[in-house]
Amino acid sequence: MAVARSRPHCHSPSRTPVDPHPRRPFLADHPVRSADNIQSLTDEEIEQFLEDLDHDNDGHINYAEVEMKLDQAHDELFPKRGARLRKLPTQHDIEEAEDTANSLARHDFLHRMMGGRDAERIPRHEFAELVREWGIPSLNQAKKGDEEERSYLRRLPGWRKIRAYWAVHGPEIGFIGLVVSMQVAFGIWQLMKYLTTEKYRAGFGWGVVMAKTCAGAMYPTFFFLILSMSRYFSTLLRRSYHVSRFFNWDLSQEFHIRISCVAILLATLHAIGHLTGSFRHGSDPANQEGVANVLGGDVVPMHYADYIRTLPGITGITGLALMYTLSILSVPQLRRWNYEVFQLGHALMYPIIGLMMAHGTAGLFQWPMFGYFLAFPTLLVLVERAVRVDLGFIPIKASMKVLDEETVEITAAIPSERIWKYKAGQYVFLQVPEISLFQWHPFTVSFCRGNKMMLHIKTDGNWTGRLRALGGESGESEIEIGINGPFGAPAQRFYDFSHSIIIGAGIGVTPFSGILADLQHKDDLDHGGPAHKRRDPKALSGKSSDDAGESSGRGPLQLDENLDVSPDSIGEEENAHPRKADTPADDYRRVDFHWIVRDRNYLLWISDLLNEVSRSQEWHRENEGCPHLGIRINTHVTAKRKDIVTHIYRWLLEMHRTEEHPESPLTGLLNPTHFGRPDFDRILDEHYEEMVEFRAGRRRVTERGEKGDTSNDPGDGEDEKLKVGVFYCGAPVVGEVLADKCRELTTRGRHDGSKLEYHFMIEVFG
Repeated sequence: MAVARSRPHCHSPSRTPVDPHPRRPFLADHPVRSADNIQSLTDEEIEQFLEDLDHDNDGHINYAEVEMKLDQAHDELFPKRGARLRKLPTQHDIEEAEDTANSLARHDFLHRMMGGRDAERIPRHEFAELVREWGIPSLNQAKKGDEEERSYLRRLPGWRKIRAYWAVHGPEIGFIGLVVSMQVAFGIWQLMKYLTTEKYRAGFGWGVVMAKTCAGAMYPTFFFLILSMSRYFSTLLRRSYHVSRFFNWDLSQEFHIRISCVAILLATLHAIGHLTGSFRHGSDPANQEGVANVLGGDVVPMHYADYIRTLPGITGITGLALMYTLSILSVPQLRRWNYEVFQLGHALMYPIIGLMMAHGTAGLFQWPMFGYFLAFPTLLVLVERAVRVDLGFIPIKASMKVLDEETVEITAAIPSERIWKYKAGQYVFLQVPEISLFQWHPFTVSFCRGNKMMLHIKTDGNWTGRLRALGGESGESEIEIGINGPFGAPAQRFYDFSHSIIIGAGIGVTPFSGILADLQHKDDLDHGGPAHKRRDPKALSGKSSDDAGESSGRGPLQLDENLDVSPDSIGEEENAHPRKADTPADDYRRVDFHWIVRDRNYLLWISDLLNEVSRSQEWHRENEGCPHLGIRINTHVTAKRKDIVTHIYRWLLEMHRTEEHPESPLTGLLNPTHFGRPDFDRILDEHYEEMVEFRAGRRRVTERGEKGDTSNDPGDGEDEKLKVGVFYCGAPVVGEVLADKCRELTTRGRHDGSKLEYHFMIEVFG
């Protein structure tokens, strides 16, 4: 039997929103309708909305006018997906068409807008009262949110701005400083050696000083250039958050491009120093004695062509020519035109490295040291590429489903003989032999259980477009793929915190979604859950499999269809796990997930995954007195709407939920969606107050002696610090706000005795 959800001491940090207008079943509960700081539509905005609706200006709002504006707003809100709420068909169509349910839902939606099912016409002033009762935020609210985000940092004292900036950019600046300092140090070392040694200048003039100074700077440049290509090395660094923040190879693509430009510049200056300086000076008959003092008397006289024919001359000129060839083949225009040419062009790096190693082996001026800088990173890259080539000849079976015009889903089972040590948030390199044997592309693993993994791929490029075409007209197909990985991952410090706030932007935050799925799956296995029902799509939402995918545009998640998980291994109902009544779970973990996206299309591809988490959370709330895991999903759509009609219809569609279709008609999500940029100053303040409440509730239980031993509950004892991890992936300016806010709340926790600490950690997924 399900346990009641409300208990005096079974503390839940969040407040349940209360519908301020319970007599209106038209709109579902939404946090914005009970928030104290939300400015509702102004009288001017309501009047503007009515002006747009009252097309014939007769002082009444009728069904046809409301329907016409819905269609106009629909075209803007659903530009790529087709109608979800279709026009009401004729009686013949109702009997014959497959979309009868949707049509009736549209009809019901429009009539409820007008105050009742049978309303066909309503006076304008009465409709205005209905609009006021909807509790929709003003357009000015979104504008205010944008301004507050920008003004937060402007209000800070200078030293706090610097501290917040350093929290976000400091490790990157430190790493770039390390690279540059090594380049400068080795360059100065070579400069001083050849500038102060008379015999080098007498034999080869200024050219040798310039060439060898650039050569010194090239040693660390090529070391870091090649090392940035190693995925195994970056994954190893990910074991430590602080090390991975400093050596942030998640920015490896950007860093690789920049340091490649530096490398070719130094190589060019090195060649200029020799070709126009040292070779010309050394071939002058008047300087042959100086040349003999450096190279030996048996090599003179040396002519200009003799320098070109030496091993350093041949390898240097050839290597520089190949570097320019590789650079030309790497320009974005060519990459977009033909990725295979781009990728095959990068194969030139292997002969380039070989030529660079051979370049100094003659030891004409000093003992060969370039090869020592190149050996370690080159070995790492060679091993990785060899493994990747080998895996390309051992494809595995996978199923592919086209979800919408922009996204495909690939599901595969990794063979048991393969090494597969996946951690939530990691990515893999994917190859599809049917498209290309040479192309490998990195994609984050959206979901993984055991050796079953799932990828969601946005098809906005040539290769991904060809991948989507493999789905054919049916949208589903069986394909063969090559998988190399997994690599990277958010630093696993996430699991060090019992309370976490995850904030991310766009599709790049998919590693966080993998973490949420991983947490929920483990909670279902440990404490019971609806996982064993997920094999039947009908069990997901209480409707047919066709209806189940209606809101999100595709069917429910079925990845675990073939998993070796029985109901017994998942767990029994709550009475199989007896606990003291009204006692919080000692291992309670809370995760607040805030996902910022520009428009609702970015949410569609992952709506099923988030809804799976939401359904599990609902099951645990109904079947556990005190859930062990609390996940709060908050999605924020930031696309601005200047048109008041579209703005209002967007909110109405978001809040129009029914028991048959609890998902948002707009986003396909079970959880409420917010529109406009989130106010993290307020969000973190509210989180702090809830954490204070949470600790106070636990202390009250402890004082009554009901809690028992708390030795296994670190951070929740009365005298212990409670640490909250704040993980962020997105625009730096928001990171600076979060970094400052975390420090402010930590200081507050120290002063008010709550001993709360907020630890800010920025994540970047490249």
